[in-house]
Amino acid sequence: MPKRLSLAQYTDGLLAGNRFVLSRAITLVESTLPADKHLAQQVLDAVLPRTGRSVRLGITGVPGVGKSTFIESLGMHLVAERGHRLAVLAVDPTSQRSGGSILGDKTRMNQLAAHEHAFIRPSPAGRSLGGVARATREALLLCEAAGYDVIFVETVGVGQSETAVHGMVDFFLLLMLAGAGDELQGVKRGIMEMADAVVITKADSGNELAAKRARREYQSALQLFPHAASSWAPVARTCSALTGEGVPGVWEELQRYLEVVRGNGFFEQRRQEQNLQWLHHSIREALEERFYARPDVHQRLAQLQLEVQEGRRSAFGAAEELLALGDV
Repeated sequence: MPKRLSLAQYTDGLLAGNRFVLSRAITLVESTLPADKHLAQQVLDAVLPRTGRSVRLGITGVPGVGKSTFIESLGMHLVAERGHRLAVLAVDPTSQRSGGSILGDKTRMNQLAAHEHAFIRPSPAGRSLGGVARATREALLLCEAAGYDVIFVETVGVGQSETAVHGMVDFFLLLMLAGAGDELQGVKRGIMEMADAVVITKADSGNELAAKRARREYQSALQLFPHAASSWAPVARTCSALTGEGVPGVWEELQRYLEVVRGNGFFEQRRQEQNLQWLHHSIREALEERFYARPDVHQRLAQLQLEVQEGRRSAFGAAEELLALGDV
């Protein structure tokens, strides 16, 4: 089969829920080739009316928290017991040193990966988080068009990836450990403020009391933050992904959240705001790509970088000169 399908083949395959075509379509939106980018936008435009009907759940957590185990446990609950179709995507910033990507999640979710109603796609990144987030958001839309009614978006990296994921999901879940000492000290305030729920994992094997204590601490901390525009009061829960204890309750919490935000109109308002945010993000990304692609900018950039690095030129002055070359 050819590397690139036709617009009709992509569209028909996606709307029929063909997993092979879905994988091909996601590879297409990840491509940086101009011809692929043009076709990818045509595919997205064609299937757009079939998007937007899923529940989008963002998942982040500290290292060692057991994200993969949790995702598999909750995912199997949804596909095997609740009858959902689940897609799992990862915002996976490439290592700036090695250029490698973390693509091991799929191998750690053997049971979920083998289920006919689950689709797992780790996303190898480009050189910027923005490119990863763009490809992941477009992959999310393709999964919705293919009939997946629940989408998990996992942050594999740290830092800005949480903000990027928060900007494309309906509900943001923060996974934390208990018993590691100073739990609250190790969490950035910004991530806590984004969380709609905090889940203390690994509440098993003698760690149950520590998990309950951590849950109380996090619940108290969450109450100190300003009230959210959604009118939802974030909650803290405990669970064990190994035994399944507490995992269904996480999904029930999300259902309660949806009741609140759909009832007060926040759900639709947030979806519309996210669409506008991604419009402006796409404009900025396109402008940056076109700017650096200009031959005159490329030729002058190396010398100006050296001058700025050595302190012989201000960063602002160098930027102004380059912007003048690019007519920006």
